[in-house]
Amino acid sequence: MAEGVETDAPVASFVVPAKNEADWLRGTLASIAGLDTDYEYEVIVVDGDSRDETPEIAREYGAAVLTDGGTSVAVARNLGAAHASGAWLAFVDADTRVRANYLTAMLGFVEATDLAAASSRCRMTGPGRAKFVEATINHVFPRFDRPIFPGFNFFVDRTSFERAGGFPTVPNEDTAFSRRLGRRVPTGYCPDVLVERSGRRIADLGLTGTLWHYVRLDVERIRSSLERSAAIDGGPIDDGAVESDR
Repeated sequence: MAEGVETDAPVASFVVPAKNEADWLRGTLASIAGLDTDYEYEVIVVDGDSRDETPEIAREYGAAVLTDGGTSVAVARNLGAAHASGAWLAFVDADTRVRANYLTAMLGFVEATDLAAASSRCRMTGPGRAKFVEATINHVFPRFDRPIFPGFNFFVDRTSFERAGGFPTVPNEDTAFSRRLGRRVPTGYCPDVLVERSGRRIADLGLTGTLWHYVRLDVERIRSSLERSAAIDGGPIDDGAVESDR
């Protein structure tokens, strides 16, 4: 059940999936609360049955709180989107911090370039090896014909999001949805916006372990897509899993 959603429709809805994120969520919500913008926006935190103070922190910052049972990040994001009132959806993770110009700059960018979805540059904190992931997101992902957006910084028109079916419940759901969305509507990267993301996974797994983690997820995503395609008797592969993106 949602709490605290405003009755007047905002321009944008921030959707933040969070499970046991008390150590990080406060910084994320504080950064959103510090936006320098004239646009109305709301914040929805989708709590995955946290055992810490995650929901209490969300309420402290006036966010709407939903509970999804902690099934998956895709389910959490889609649930948040289903309860959102904004014309634009801004998906950020519980360890992502936005700068004060984020909303105004992102809205200005998509309107000026006639895009239905966008991401932006990021800065990864933590160990030096996190800079490899940062460079991949900043310099490789935008070069694809259909750019790949990280789930921690995914800005999308609500109508386009709904028509594309939301995040698929597959491994690497953000990659799958980026490809699916990019086949339907124009998408791109905003060069003038920077978000900060924790490199904690890299710190925990190391660079090799992190890369292997994502390779394994992508293999599982492709397998899942092929199985679904076979199940519908040769129908199209909806998440673009085996297409070239260059």
